[in-house]
Parts: sequence; structure tokens; C-alpha cells
Amino acid sequence: MSKDALKRKRRRAYFRGKAAEFMATNYLRLKGYHIVANGYRKPFGEIDIVARRNNLLIAVEVKSRHRMSDAAEAISTKQKRRIGRALEAFVMERPKFNGFNLRFDVLLIVSFWQKPTHIEGAWE
Repeated sequence: MSKDALKRKRRRAYFRGKAAEFMATNYLRLKGYHIVANGYRKPFGEIDIVARRNNLLIAVEVKSRHRMSDAAEAISTKQKRRIGRALEAFVMERPKFNGFNLRFDVLLIVSFWQKPTHIEGAWE
């Protein structure tokens, strides 16, 4: 694959991911969640979406793939640890969230024409 073709492929993947996160944010709002942050990043981890409902703070990982099985398998153990560390840092930076219950969700997007699959409590 040429250097230009690789750049185009990465660019498409980046914009597909951003569109998926936008879709996921709106979907969560429709379900009654309040979006606290988008694209929270630290050197040791990142969270696509931080949402809350009542006293529940949720780290949401968004995965967009062409097939549902690929999307569901796209989160590694290492990535889960990184998301967990990022959520801990998020709470430490914002004391108002101390005492909130924490949860890790996954939103799987296969097509922008169908409803996302929301997996609540995807891991501990």
C-alpha cells in the first residue's frame, strides 16, 4: 500500500470514528444521559464519552466497525485498563463526582443507518 493510500485510509478511519462518537453522544442524550465530557485524554488513557445519570458516572467506549462481531471484539484488556485509569483521573480532577457509582459501557456502531448497540456494564 502506498504512503498516500495509507494516509487516506487513516483519514477515513479517523472521520468515521468522529462521526460514530457524534452519533453515540446523541443516542445517549436521547436515552436520558447527560454528557459530561467528550474525548477525555490523558497520557495513560482516554475515554470517548463520559456521561452521567443520577449518581452514576459512565465511561463509554465507542467502536465502529463494518461487522458487529468485529466491533464487539475490538476492546483489548490493555485498553480496558487504560480507560479505567482515565476514569479515575477524571474523578480526581472533578471532586463533585466523588461518591458516584462508576460503570463502563460500550456503544457498538455498525451502520449510521441503524440504532447503536449499547452494552451497559461491559466490564468491571
